[in-house]
Amino acid sequence: MTLTVVILTKNEERHITRALASVSGIADRYVVIDSGSDDRTVELAKAQGAKILVHPFVTQAQQFNWALDQLPGDTEWVLRLDADEIVTEPLAQQIKETLPKLGSDTKGIYVSRRMHFLGRPIRWGGLFPIRVLRVFRHGAGRCEDRWMDEHILVDGATADLSGEIIDDNLNSLTWWTEKHNAYASREVVDLLNLEYGFMTHETVADIRGGQQAGVKRWLKEKVYARLPGGLRAFVYFFYRYVVRLGFLDGKEGTAFHVLQGFWYRYLVDMKLHEVQTYITRNNVDVETAIQDVLGIDVSHQAKIK
Repeated sequence: MTLTVVILTKNEERHITRALASVSGIADRYVVIDSGSDDRTVELAKAQGAKILVHPFVTQAQQFNWALDQLPGDTEWVLRLDADEIVTEPLAQQIKETLPKLGSDTKGIYVSRRMHFLGRPIRWGGLFPIRVLRVFRHGAGRCEDRWMDEHILVDGATADLSGEIIDDNLNSLTWWTEKHNAYASREVVDLLNLEYGFMTHETVADIRGGQQAGVKRWLKEKVYARLPGGLRAFVYFFYRYVVRLGFLDGKEGTAFHVLQGFWYRYLVDMKLHEVQTYITRNNVDVETAIQDVLGIDVSHQAKIK
């Protein structure tokens, strides 16, 4: 069974060689979709034998789905990998041994994903490992059309592997906070869409299916999203840092839980409040408010009125 690894990039020279090396023993083809790198990302990817495609970026979901449509017709299995991620050797071995044994009814494979922050593995807080669907048959899976936190949707049965992907970004904390500031704006778009329904809403949310990603998305959309803004960020942080013992992750872990578990979530809530206030004060529609306040143009994705 052939495996094609798809990686989206922009200025990933610190990570791309490592990512490709981690799948060198199992990949039959690497496809890198670059959205305008001005560093050595493309050069380094080519040196590893990757095929390079260039396409303007709107969202991760749209970029990845565009990539799927460019793959050759003989593509059998696809592995989605972020540039700052590593496929561990046990997972690589499991993929190599499992793919040839799967029946035609199996369309996707769930694996575990863990994160390192400032060089330290995050072990507490109730977050990791996250079960994610990252390997799937070409033609049987697509990415949810969302602005943030997108997952692969597959039509058919799935299998499970215990091996892990490690997210280990080597960029600075300044880079991380700037990126998450942009992420917060994108997440606000999805939250506003839950309320106003101006775009198609695709989601893996499913409390009955038993898959971790589906249950967590259901809780986020049906429970967390309905809690008071600001307060929910504090409650979530308290749950992670105190109840689920996030403080045991040391100085780096404390930084991660505070920044990702409170600061980021509170920033999302306040940006959401900012847009909603702008709508009321200026008597404009949600799409105009998103453009004026967040600088994001969603008009091309909005439903036809």
